[in-house]
Amino acid sequence: MLKSKHLIGLENFPTSDLNKIIDTSFKFKEILESPERKAILLKGKTIVNMFFEDSTRTKISFTLAEKRLGADSINFSSSTSSVKKGETLKDTIQNIDAMKIDGAVIRHGHPGSALKLTEYIDGSVINAGDGSHEHPTQAILDMVTLKEKFGKIKNLKVGIIGDILNSRVARSDIFALQKLGAEIVVCGPSTLLPSNAKQLGVNITHNIDEVLNWCDVVIGLRIQLERMHLGRIPSKREYHSEFGLTYERVSKLKKDIVIMHPGPMNRGVEIDSKVADSDNAVILDQVLNGVASRMSILYLLLGDKSEKL
Repeated sequence: MLKSKHLIGLENFPTSDLNKIIDTSFKFKEILESPERKAILLKGKTIVNMFFEDSTRTKISFTLAEKRLGADSINFSSSTSSVKKGETLKDTIQNIDAMKIDGAVIRHGHPGSALKLTEYIDGSVINAGDGSHEHPTQAILDMVTLKEKFGKIKNLKVGIIGDILNSRVARSDIFALQKLGAEIVVCGPSTLLPSNAKQLGVNITHNIDEVLNWCDVVIGLRIQLERMHLGRIPSKREYHSEFGLTYERVSKLKKDIVIMHPGPMNRGVEIDSKVADSDNAVILDQVLNGVASRMSILYLLLGDKSEKL
């Protein structure tokens, strides 16, 4: 199915595996849009969703993908588990693995937690976000959305705007876009750009209007308001004025651009409601493609090689 046993990140993920996941996602989207909406390809497989951080879209998307594939889906909540009693991550994982699960989806606040999980589990591990490191399944659904919209990703001009420093989505998107041959520019305040941004192989600017006039696609990132006390952003109003995807900015562009956002959105901060709800935006397409792409990932990692889609 795939060369890889796990999906931890996209930086070192085989491009052939990435393309296979993307292409297979379209088959699952056809299934999702059919009356049946199911493909019982993982019957008898048990998958545990281990979310140590809050999540709406990703958690529901994985749970739905698992159920659509006929897998037994178990949702683990750290707030109601023995973690609250002081149990270590290692002990938690080893106890769950002892119950003979086939795969684990993990979101955790610490970078590297998904990779660490592979040391204690026999099944496949899928990273649903580990701190500020990576969020590979978000990037994959973004690539599916781009390929669906444009037919290709090679040579697309993509602008990523916002909090690049703290964004695991930005890192995974950059790695995926580079593997698939897109051109990338990142834009944001200097306080929200990583010191090694140039080492990531992307162009950098602080002028959002330059980016919008250049790009085919813009990915707006959530401003992590919980970090404002660190002084990274003077105010929400100032950020909106300097770097927001405002209706005034977008409506003046000479060409239509595609607007994406991984969610959750801070309307009126990084994006105007008129822009988020416009025909240019494919944000809800991203959500549906998230289910299809996660079905693809689960099937290719856990499915029976003899059972063809």
